[in-house]
Amino acid sequence: MFFLTMIRRSFSRQLGRRLLIALSVGLAACVAVAMLGVVFDSGDKLNAELSAYGSNITVQPKSEAVVSDLYTTADAGANPSADSAPDSSDSSSESNQAVPTAVLKESDVAKIKTIFWAYNITDFAPRLDISAQVNGQTAPIVGTWFHHTVKLDSGQSSQEGIEGLRPWWKLQGRWPKDQAKEAVIGKDLAAKLGDKTIGDSLELSLGQRKESVRIVGIFDSGDADSSSVYLPSALAQDLANLPNQVSRVEVKALTTPENDLARKAARNPASLTQDEWETWYCTAYPSSIAYQIEEVIPGAVAKQVRQVAALQGDVLQKTQAVMMLVTVLSLISSAVAVANLMASSISERSAEFALLKALGARDGAVYRLTLAETAFMSLVGAIVGALAGVGMAQIVGHVVFGSGIAMRPMVFVLVFALLALTVLLASVSAIRNILRLRPAEVLHGR
Repeated sequence: MFFLTMIRRSFSRQLGRRLLIALSVGLAACVAVAMLGVVFDSGDKLNAELSAYGSNITVQPKSEAVVSDLYTTADAGANPSADSAPDSSDSSSESNQAVPTAVLKESDVAKIKTIFWAYNITDFAPRLDISAQVNGQTAPIVGTWFHHTVKLDSGQSSQEGIEGLRPWWKLQGRWPKDQAKEAVIGKDLAAKLGDKTIGDSLELSLGQRKESVRIVGIFDSGDADSSSVYLPSALAQDLANLPNQVSRVEVKALTTPENDLARKAARNPASLTQDEWETWYCTAYPSSIAYQIEEVIPGAVAKQVRQVAALQGDVLQKTQAVMMLVTVLSLISSAVAVANLMASSISERSAEFALLKALGARDGAVYRLTLAETAFMSLVGAIVGALAGVGMAQIVGHVVFGSGIAMRPMVFVLVFALLALTVLLASVSAIRNILRLRPAEVLHGR
């Protein structure tokens, strides 16, 4: 009872300093909760942001992947910057031949939705790349899905297609219907063919086979695709006489940034221990999703698009590093402020502490009194600051990512633990002054 009375009276005598301690801790708690909340949730947010860059996994026939790797290795040896350049070896090799020599079965593509990480796959579409005559001129033709309904054995269905994989395309008109003789044409090819417009017809021919399609959209991709024609996969298969065949599959998936385990597994999954295997297989790394796709599609090799994966990891690491630095600096500032305020408070109350010691109070009792006073105000400041930090995190989420931040309980546990350690260290450095108090000297005004 006496202990509580002492604490209550100390607040009435030095309320201003107590409020400053609460404010210092509250500001640190606000910044720490906001920053750590964003850090813990930034992985999913950045994944969503980077999904605008299209597919991050490509599925190819195994034989084509082997040849592609050989040429890529040779090019990298001759040109060290080859790895950093976009991978165009597949498209260039396919443009030099009328039809692909290595294919996958289109009927197997839907199996992608049966893997363990099916819900992380947000979109996918097969493509058949051929070269044909378009109104008498040779041009790349891509057969793909636009609004294809994939029905699963579970009874569920999903809409998949190229629209979700090409969000940056500027499209005039609309996308073709998968069962119609319609197509979209790149703006460069449209200009080359005599300024073709929506509603015009295109005559396609490959050998003895011919098809006539109607233009329903003109797109600007900003790259070589602007010289291509995109049409339903069934039409491209009829034209190339390759029923149920596709060149590759583009997959867009929400993934976890790679770490050392993911890179080790990507090099050789067989080198993993049992525990490492389970961790890797049950985590949405690009390499584990690619591995599971290979398991369900016969004769396929799934590869992650390194540029997107590397960008995601780099951006996430840099963002998290900045936010962690801000959090650490806020805690250090709080520690310095609390230590200075406590030192000033102890100096002003030296006569009170000297009297307590003269009456028989031990140093430990004085420590407990001072720590209890500081801990109470720090707790009040931490609670108020944490609530303010939740609001700040939501503001950051809406401004930067366009959506709210999901606050994880671990954030509050970590912040309160760090604040407790910070206040304890600051208090210890200030309370050491009590050891130097000599009651006789202080009470006699020396």
